Amino acid sequence: MSETNDKGRRSFLAAVSTGWALFTAASVAGLGMCVRFLFPNDTFEPATKFKVGYPADFAASNEGVVDKRYKTRGIWIVRTLDGFFVLSTVCTHLGCTPNWLEAEKKFKCPCHGSGFYSSGINFEGPAPRPLERFKVSLAADGQLEIDKGKKYQQEKGQWDDPESFLKMEYSV
Repeated sequence: MSETNDKGRRSFLAAVSTGWALFTAASVAGLGMCVRFLFPNDTFEPATKFKVGYPADFAASNEGVVDKRYKTRGIWIVRTLDGFFVLSTVCTHLGCTPNWLEAEKKFKCPCHGSGFYSSGINFEGPAPRPLERFKVSLAADGQLEIDKGKKYQQEKGQWDDPESFLKMEYSV
């Protein structure tokens, strides 16, 4: 009889020990998650200020020549005979990315049909306002510098701000 009690007692103690070990492991894991919560995640986003090249690298025309090289960075660079401005690639309707249609000389949103002139002004579709502009300036080394941290909206009269347009006469 004492042998069966020993086996019952041993199995009971083994079950209790296993339970406490699992409880301790879960508590340590929970504590680890709480400590991790105290340290923020690092977001590695591209810089909002970057250089795109020299003014001579961009063609110009009266209505504006759209440079699509930086579409992946969220901008279109437009050069007119008077200078440069930089448009956002985000449609003001629902945030889609319009495409530049060279033959039609317009930006056309493939999602809902909004259309924008090369100046960024909306003229068709559901877009409620023109595309936004970003700050453009000339860096110390002579390259164009774009700052996506500074936006300009036409309907607020911000396109008149000197930083939303870089005056630079086109010379052949």
